[in-house]
Amino acid sequence: MKFNVEEFIDRYKERAEAVKNRSIPPVGGDDRMAFIKQAETDFQDFMIVADSEFIVEEEYLIFKYKLDT
Repeated sequence: MKFNVEEFIDRYKERAEAVKNRSIPPVGGDDRMAFIKQAETDFQDFMIVADSEFIVEEEYLIFKYKLDT
């Protein structure tokens, strides 16, 4: 099996979009806030991978993501 980095990145973009567009279940209070916080974290994590530059070096896949500091 050959690893395709472009397909991998595309899958992360799709996951980020799915998180962004998923509906909030009919819960309230603390459960609702926990769901929203997790969705925000999931979106951020998926987009970090999706927006990263990458290189393959000595059989290592290396992601580079510029932090906004």
